[in-house]
Amino acid sequence: MDEALELGTYLPQSLANASEQAYLDFLWSAFQTNYETERYEFASLAFHLLYMSFVSFSIWQIRLARPEQFAMAMVGFRSDEEGSLLDCESPFKFYDRLKESQIFRFLKLIGCTNQQVGEFAKFVKRRNKIAHPTGNVFFNDQATIDVEIAEMMKEVRNIEVHMRPVIVELYTAFLQGDSADPDLRPYPDYADEVRANLVHADYLSGADIAYCRDFEIATMAGQPQYDEMQLLHEALVATFPNEME
Repeated sequence: MDEALELGTYLPQSLANASEQAYLDFLWSAFQTNYETERYEFASLAFHLLYMSFVSFSIWQIRLARPEQFAMAMVGFRSDEEGSLLDCESPFKFYDRLKESQIFRFLKLIGCTNQQVGEFAKFVKRRNKIAHPTGNVFFNDQATIDVEIAEMMKEVRNIEVHMRPVIVELYTAFLQGDSADPDLRPYPDYADEVRANLVHADYLSGADIAYCRDFEIATMAGQPQYDEMQLLHEALVATFPNEME
């Protein structure tokens, strides 16, 4: 159970709307309730949906940070699919346009190999077996589901490591954008600006925020509004201390 709960570290701190948050809360409740009452088959389904939510948030961040590369990655899709993917207003909408296994191909944009993409996607095939009437219970004891969770968490950590450059790109864009200009910044308070236009807008998780905390702000010295960038970074550190601890 403890390893499963670690997934929360990799899910967004703030979601776009109340329905998205309610959905994730429901999945966590379904997982924990079924796990604790030894209905492991249903617990595994809930955890798989949490895993796929994590993947969709990662793809969303890739699209935000690298829109041109994201558009190029859609070569081979039907033209209507290309447009609908670019127009998605929520990470959860990706699955309205694509098969689950297709979404993983976008992880190649962060340097994942075909073999790694296959490892990430293998859980979809396992889940599909469970989601159909087969006459078999695949997860009938705690040891079996714990092994599955450990394998999935290994892939979550692997994806997160590959996502670090993307998060740094998002953070750099935030620091260099309107947020660093007092005349254009939507929120006068630096902490409010960080919460609204970085953490919330970019679906940042605790793990993502840790990458931002470690960002060497001195590398931005000499750029316009550097003093403002420093203040924004200090606000991030003060507002979200030790997110990974």
